[in-house]
Amino acid sequence: MQASDPLFIHHEDTTMIEMTLPDMSCGHCASTVTQACKLVDPAARVEVDLGTKKVRIESAEDRQDFTEALTEAGYPPAA
Repeated sequence: MQASDPLFIHHEDTTMIEMTLPDMSCGHCASTVTQACKLVDPAARVEVDLGTKKVRIESAEDRQDFTEALTEAGYPPAA
């Protein structure tokens, strides 16, 4: 793909955010976490690891926005 291609996604302004979510324990939790992140940034790449209770988010949005959305969804990140 080329930068001029309309489907080309430029990730230069994104950062990887990693958070531990102690209350995340099942597939339903993972789905809810993913949905909460996508509400903040529909273009975000979200990776959930239930085994380590971590979520990794690649986005241009601010970490605090994701922290607030996850807390509202019932999955407050560990400090």
